[in-house]
Amino acid sequence: MTTYDEALEWILSRLQFGIKPGLDRMKWILERLGSPEKDLKVIHVGGTNGKGSTVTFIRSILNEAGYKVGTFTSPSIETFNERISINGVPISDNEMVELVRIIKPLTEELETTDLGSLTEFEVITTMAIYYFARINPMDFCVFEVGLGGRLDSTNILEPILTIITTIGFDHMNILGDTIEKIAFEKAGIIKSGIPLITGVEQNSALSVITEKAEKMKADVKILNKDFYESNRLSVNTGERFTFSVDEVTLKNLEIKMLGEHQVKNAALATMAALLLNIQEKHIRNGLLKAFWPGRLEIVQENPLILIDGAHNPEGVEVLVKAVKERYQDKKKKVLFAALRDKDLTKMFKELRKIKGEFYFTQFNSPRIETAQNLAKISLIENGKAYEEWQPILADLMKSLGDDEMLIICGSLYFLAEIKPYLKTYLE
Repeated sequence: MTTYDEALEWILSRLQFGIKPGLDRMKWILERLGSPEKDLKVIHVGGTNGKGSTVTFIRSILNEAGYKVGTFTSPSIETFNERISINGVPISDNEMVELVRIIKPLTEELETTDLGSLTEFEVITTMAIYYFARINPMDFCVFEVGLGGRLDSTNILEPILTIITTIGFDHMNILGDTIEKIAFEKAGIIKSGIPLITGVEQNSALSVITEKAEKMKADVKILNKDFYESNRLSVNTGERFTFSVDEVTLKNLEIKMLGEHQVKNAALATMAALLLNIQEKHIRNGLLKAFWPGRLEIVQENPLILIDGAHNPEGVEVLVKAVKERYQDKKKKVLFAALRDKDLTKMFKELRKIKGEFYFTQFNSPRIETAQNLAKISLIENGKAYEEWQPILADLMKSLGDDEMLIICGSLYFLAEIKPYLKTYLE
């Protein structure tokens, strides 16, 4: 394994093993590596939407307080390496090669046992754990759950704090088709005696989570029951709000990320920071500096181009709400592409609330829904379908007027594919 390209190719070749829930393979390989997970101070973040943003707020706050923080997130938007980052900076290509060199032989040995092959996600989880524990030790690590929670490879970790952001409908073919079933899987990351912070709102999901927490003797803090965000105000640069818990009130907290949902994510991160005894000034500065790509991200101010990775009904609802709230006076053009295993009917039910011109396209993925099908499922009159996104995106950007806005959305994988193109075009 000599080059970065070879290392990456090997990691991605594991995708053929698909998704295999369960922790036995993780236990085996981490034992062989000398149990590095036991040396990490982990904050474990699960939930349907808001995980990545919450991870970023927490990381940014801890950085302001002078801590070195490792983050593990997925999927990547700009480079594969960003999935394992230190203080927001992706690990280097050389470090990636080194990690593959260490882990590949063990993976091959594991394949000869009854446990079978590690998946791509298990490989990269193992790499992150080993890196943060042995190669470049961290003060704190923030790990984002990949899928679900109970049987997710990150659930091998013993955290100091657990967060469940929100619960909504996604990956229902794997996690179950009711809010309660999905909540049960997400609640699987609650650990014995470890505090839990949650932003989950539906009573049916919340009761599943609190019941599990009681069983595990985990202290629970629930957003807008035990701690609060209030006085939200959308300002030009983002959002402003007040945070309160018990006798602590932090007024005029500011974030640059857009949308009411980001205020909720920021409140979860603030609660986490207070449990970790972080000072107010570090919380303020950390929240203000936090940025997470592909979430209501403005890539050009004038004419306005906004990209968003919402890929389930709840995510699209949040996008639509923010767009209607902030950009009432703009004519809307929407470029949309999505994976076929998503709840497209419900996503379009929300998306149709945006009145404007719709363009459907597709990107490079074995799970892609065709542009033609999207146009059909959408029930949007006069929606246009394009198999190739490059020409239509170029046309839309060229012809965009100052009184118009372009919204590019439907999938984080779509954003990952178009982002390099946008960069070049906008420079």
